[in-house]
Amino acid sequence: MKLSKLSIIILSAALILTASCNFLDKEPTRTTSGSYFKNEAETESFLKGVYAILTQTSFYGNDYFFLAGGDDLEAYGGPGRSPVTRGLICNNANSSDPAVTAFWYTLYAGINRANIFLESVYGVSGLPESAKKRMAAEARFLRAFYYFNLVQCWGDVPFKTSSTQSVDGLQIARTPKEQIYDFICKEMEESADHLKTASENGYLPGSVTKSVAWGILARVYMFRAGECFRDGVAPDPTLRKTYFTKAGTFAQKVMHEGHTLAPNYWDYFIDQCSDKYNTTGKESIWEAEFTGNYSTDTRTEGRVGNIIGIQAPDLSSKAELTGKADPGFGYCFFWSTPKLYELYEANGDKNRMNWNIAPFTYTQSKSGKGVDGRMFEKGKRDEVKAQYWNKSFSYGDQPSNAKFGDREKTTETTDYSRACGKWRREYEPDKKNKNFTLVNFPILRYADVLLMVAECENEVNGGPTTLAYQCINAVRQRAGIAVLAGLNQEDFRTAVKNERAMELCFEMTRRFDLIRWGEFKANMNALVARAKNGSNWTLGPSNVYTYFQVSDTYNYFPIPSNEMSVNKAIKDNNPGW
Repeated sequence: MKLSKLSIIILSAALILTASCNFLDKEPTRTTSGSYFKNEAETESFLKGVYAILTQTSFYGNDYFFLAGGDDLEAYGGPGRSPVTRGLICNNANSSDPAVTAFWYTLYAGINRANIFLESVYGVSGLPESAKKRMAAEARFLRAFYYFNLVQCWGDVPFKTSSTQSVDGLQIARTPKEQIYDFICKEMEESADHLKTASENGYLPGSVTKSVAWGILARVYMFRAGECFRDGVAPDPTLRKTYFTKAGTFAQKVMHEGHTLAPNYWDYFIDQCSDKYNTTGKESIWEAEFTGNYSTDTRTEGRVGNIIGIQAPDLSSKAELTGKADPGFGYCFFWSTPKLYELYEANGDKNRMNWNIAPFTYTQSKSGKGVDGRMFEKGKRDEVKAQYWNKSFSYGDQPSNAKFGDREKTTETTDYSRACGKWRREYEPDKKNKNFTLVNFPILRYADVLLMVAECENEVNGGPTTLAYQCINAVRQRAGIAVLAGLNQEDFRTAVKNERAMELCFEMTRRFDLIRWGEFKANMNALVARAKNGSNWTLGPSNVYTYFQVSDTYNYFPIPSNEMSVNKAIKDNNPGW
């Protein structure tokens, strides 16, 4: 749901009361029901403000990658790069961390906006009842989604379903997460009744549909099933089976909504990078939408492709350099670990490997004169020629000793830590801004749903079913690797975990997968020794090894010290913080 200039102007006026850095902070006045929007256009614009939380710099616009990133498949890094000083990705956070603090307040701002909307929408005259129900359903889902992010990151949090109307009653204690989970699940399930189907919405992934509600609800139940592992308590098999059953039920609902996988793995991401939607398959279900190049009044650009994506030089000041001469600047903060590299190798998965782990670097024969070549890893040029070669910039084959053109190294690199190549700015329309992009970020796509169904089937039935194999093998066949058969429950469980790694790496799901599986600390710690000794990991011994020395403390985010200083009803921080 991309915001127009008019929408931003309306929102600036309408949402002034929710601009406080803390939803518990003092409000300057009381609100009046219906005062924010009085007709359908204003109501739609206010609803866009509830969506706009997703693209804030404190969420998918930037900080989320430094908060949810950092797992056994990816690490912050780059040659000579010191640890980042915000977020949890470098294992150096504290309760005053600016990214943690901003994310907390942003989520509560979204919740307050949704509360205001829900208190007012049914009082708008002239708005059809069906439209009121549909828009209310979207707001209910978004409020639940923001609460899920709070629970997933912090556990027990303050809970409020009415807007802040006065300065009274702002001290709110933490509500047990199980109570909030009940609310989240109820809201998401009920909201689906009044949402559009994906088909009715033209399979456009910018707004909430039934597919979004059901798919995210499945994710909620699966994370809820693993809360016992996060808290170090004995699992209740009956309860876990109940949650997996519910997750499977809702994920399977999505399978009946007409979604399909794109024929090629890279098709989906090329669409995201070029501001297009589902051009080859109906795979995209929900995206955080960004637009613009930071040169207009609209400010809805993000950092996807810039901070996370393929590395490239900064040529943004060279107006004459367009097209392949300027494929778009990338800091390349996110690098694969050798574990991801070896997982692809073990599965013969060259398609996803050569897209997700950059197989080349852009080169310039003359500094500042434009990109005029790519240096491929040994053997990768021919592999890419059989993959997405005709869909990307190419510079003409040249021998390895040339200074320009597409060439490759003569010796095989033993460093298995490579730059993230998932989001490539070369597909952005010209002219590209240095730091801001229109590249969208995937919140939910169909491949994820299929893997959720496969996992749930295995957990509920004590082993893989025909449907479980159907789902996981659809993802594997699209990747061009062998299908699975004849596995027991434990082997299939491992296969699902590996498949999620190869399919969804860098999409900020892995950290939470590891937490719900009870494997976050162990999997991270297992990489420390290897990073220290630099085995196929050149950057490991510098400071990267410290990023994996996490404790159980990192199963939760710290409650911001700013919040605890103003909300005295919160007595204790999460364990270890």
